[in-house]
Amino acid sequence: MHITRRTLLGALATTAAAGALAAPAAEAAPPGEPPAEPPAAPPAEPSGGQGAAAAALARLLPRHHHQVTFRPLPRHGGADAFRVTGTAGRILVEGSTPAVQLTGFHRYLRHTAHAHFSWAGEQTALPAGLPAVRTPLTATANVPHRFVLNDTNDGYTGPYQDWDYWQHEIDVLALHGFNEVLVYTGADAVYHRTFLEHGYSDAELLRWVPGPAHQPWWLLQNMASFGGPVSRQLLDRRAALARRITGRLRELGITPVLPGYYGTVPPGFAHRVPGARTIPQGDWGGFPRPDWLDPRTPAFARVARTYYRVQRELYGATSMYKMDLLHEGGTPGDVPVGAAARAVEKALRTAHPKAVWAILGWQSNPRREIVDAVDRSRMLVLDGLSDRDPAVTDREKDWGGTPYAFGSIWNFGGHTAMGANIPDWTRLYDHWRTRPGSALRGIALMPEAADNNPAALAFFADLAWSDGPTEAAEWFRHWPVCRYGAEDREARRAWEVLARTAYGTTREDGWSEGAEGLFGARPDLAVTHAAGWSPRQLRYDPAEFERALPALLAVAPALRHSTAYRHDLLDVARQCVSNRSRALLPQLKSAYEGRNRARLGALSREWLGWMDLLEELVATDGRHLLGRWVAQARSWGATGAERDHLEYDALSVLTTWGPRASANGGKLHDYANREWAGLVGGLYRLRWATYLKELDAALAARRKPKPVDWFALEDHWTRHHGSLPGTPRGDVLKAARKVADRL
Repeated sequence: MHITRRTLLGALATTAAAGALAAPAAEAAPPGEPPAEPPAAPPAEPSGGQGAAAAALARLLPRHHHQVTFRPLPRHGGADAFRVTGTAGRILVEGSTPAVQLTGFHRYLRHTAHAHFSWAGEQTALPAGLPAVRTPLTATANVPHRFVLNDTNDGYTGPYQDWDYWQHEIDVLALHGFNEVLVYTGADAVYHRTFLEHGYSDAELLRWVPGPAHQPWWLLQNMASFGGPVSRQLLDRRAALARRITGRLRELGITPVLPGYYGTVPPGFAHRVPGARTIPQGDWGGFPRPDWLDPRTPAFARVARTYYRVQRELYGATSMYKMDLLHEGGTPGDVPVGAAARAVEKALRTAHPKAVWAILGWQSNPRREIVDAVDRSRMLVLDGLSDRDPAVTDREKDWGGTPYAFGSIWNFGGHTAMGANIPDWTRLYDHWRTRPGSALRGIALMPEAADNNPAALAFFADLAWSDGPTEAAEWFRHWPVCRYGAEDREARRAWEVLARTAYGTTREDGWSEGAEGLFGARPDLAVTHAAGWSPRQLRYDPAEFERALPALLAVAPALRHSTAYRHDLLDVARQCVSNRSRALLPQLKSAYEGRNRARLGALSREWLGWMDLLEELVATDGRHLLGRWVAQARSWGATGAERDHLEYDALSVLTTWGPRASANGGKLHDYANREWAGLVGGLYRLRWATYLKELDAALAARRKPKPVDWFALEDHWTRHHGSLPGTPRGDVLKAARKVADRL
């Protein structure tokens, strides 16, 4: 998804297995309408019981969970709410759902106990007895929809993550107040079973389904097959994981948002199914797109009926389904868009009468013909341009009053760059939500890859639980206290710098993400970006940003032990090195164009030296290891051949992305570049060493540099990369001090 900035950026489960699913979530009220009030709260349940919030806390804080009691709380005016009270060692958390109870407890942790959980580092050094709540902590959600995760998340964050990962991720999302989570895992099994019933063989479908790393774009109708064929055992395992994910979400009172059916079919569908009519969809990023089944036809209704039945058998029903009709260049042909939308909606309503249709607001979608044709009260637009496009000012006018969620996509492809347009969030969210006639009914946190920018995660999630506009300076004054465990002057100084720089950018330049470094770019003396659709320059002053590193290094030793501190130290040091590439490259260019071979040689050694230091730095952290990514992929294979196959699927999405036509012609190479150990010291260093050596040889021989077939080099490395360590090495403090000393 989002590859362009402007124009494109056998049966698996038996009935018995399906019956083992957790009870489906109740159908949702229409967007903007309050849900029914629950019955009066039953007696409090101690955390030693079987309550979902208590079970989560036992996982998160095994030494302290017995000091917390959770109890249901009626919604406040139809809105989710929590209340936290208690004396030392006896904390009472009341909330409208188990997830909201966890949200309330996390508010207590941050504001009273100076502790914190995140998807990237945590601080849980707590006293033996949890501190008392001096003044009750209360909050009511100001919007009913709190949606999280991008369609691309499974591809870019971790297509081969296991249950341990997902269990913790779900806990963290609940702690941050989200109540709608997109679940793409297991959709492959639904499609496989559906089209087995519509004339396709097992082998045909296993070839059509892409590898897990590439499945998000298949589900978006952008491409198919690449990274496949998949195996039946892989489909079975992914379906089992999806059942656990959706089951846990329901236990917590969170809505699993599942992909709906809007017309994607395997090749040749119209030739083998009587009465079917398909519309070719052309290409996307160098990939042929799957055909689109005309939603107005009886064939579409039959397929959709099968799809929703199979999906329900596997994962149960839910109350929200995500469908992006004609996404990123999809063509309707001669099919009227409004009629198609009504037919897609009818199929959804037939299967799930009260469900909400979630659709992404991106580029020109949803087209006005779509929102004009459907029941707007049961559609939710997830606005991906809220903090990206300065021309976006009136979504009520754009979408005819359709309920929408204020969204952010601060990360594309899993880039490791720090930053987010937080000033836009503080300036726009509350204003848009409270103005007369507002259709804003939610937030939508949608970075293409999760598990990065923890400050942005916390700040954005807080928007939905605030009484009014969030004051960024005050928020950032408190952030390092809960992030590291106590007040610290140097930590505050560091975050004041970060708030002004990486987290102080705005949409006025037309971007929502930070600029990547150039070490991960295909080499060229004039290169300005690694991914084809990334900022061409830094969006803040790098010299100002560098002031955060010595401040973080000067944080009190007692506060340096948490994974939160060590994550942030690595991230800031890494960003400093990454930014250095943009200062060095013009010097390399000048030396080459001046035919100063000695100067070019010295600068080349400096360039590669920075890359070596960057590799040393990121190798200290398990989440920055390419070897870990590869090991996860291989763990899903049943045979040696399948393990190799899955490894290529996982690696290619980070490097070439696809075959030559998509890597080069479609400009997808390095779309998911990231500064990870194994990539920096592997492929990226190989590319730059090859290029710089050729520049030197060209100067020595007084000739032009010979062209390099970068795709051939990248594809060969992806298939034959050698050893990739999967365990951290070194110490982040020592490596960060090296960076500071060299800056």
